[in-house]
Amino acid sequence: MLESSYIHCPGVGEHTERRLWEMGARTWNEFRESGSSLPLSPKLRTVLPPLVLESIRRLQSGDYAWFAQRLPVREHWRAYPAFRDRVAFLDIETTGGMDPSDLTMVGLYDGQRVYQFVRGRNLADFPDHIREKALIVTFFGTGFDLPFLRRAYQMEFPQLHIDLCFLLKRTGYSGGLKQIEREFGIVRTQDTRGLSGWDAVRLWQEWRRGSRKSLETLLTYNAEDVVNLKELMEIGYALMLERIFLKKAAAGRR
Repeated sequence: MLESSYIHCPGVGEHTERRLWEMGARTWNEFRESGSSLPLSPKLRTVLPPLVLESIRRLQSGDYAWFAQRLPVREHWRAYPAFRDRVAFLDIETTGGMDPSDLTMVGLYDGQRVYQFVRGRNLADFPDHIREKALIVTFFGTGFDLPFLRRAYQMEFPQLHIDLCFLLKRTGYSGGLKQIEREFGIVRTQDTRGLSGWDAVRLWQEWRRGSRKSLETLLTYNAEDVVNLKELMEIGYALMLERIFLKKAAAGRR
């Protein structure tokens, strides 16, 4: 979908983007081949061709930060297939407080392997892992996970960011992560079924008091959080494509 996007170009919104598709410029390569013959306004004829060429070049070089700065944040989902080989499905756990010292765990899933960074063990290793990633996927990370990590590590995140809380809301699915998982038939293991974020706080406190089993359960809970984000991302991406092309078909009938 990224290669079909024009809304990162100045002066192009969803309506103009749809018109470009209807004219036959469904991808950047199609625009490059037929752009000179398209009935564009003088402004777009000046702005679009160099920006499309730049977009092709930036994608070929894997320059995710360039797209992160130019795509509207709510449209970062379009970049998922292009950067899925450098994705981080991410979720954090805390003591329940908001101070950086309250961070207890960061879970990261790259689609193949789960990495977990735990206070008192390897929490300081997290920045080295996330810097390698081009795309971060969270559930309400806009309001919680990423701001918390910025404070805890004094670092910024130039990556593309897809917040599934808001993406899925656009497709008609609202509520918390566990509720939405159930709606899509995603089942947790027996050990973590029914647990919530507050249980994660409790499990950490029990671990600090000496319960090894509580830490094992917390690690499993966090791992399921990040692994399930991948399935939700695949679902959300498909639903957004359907939404866009239904709107496109409806516009064509008018």
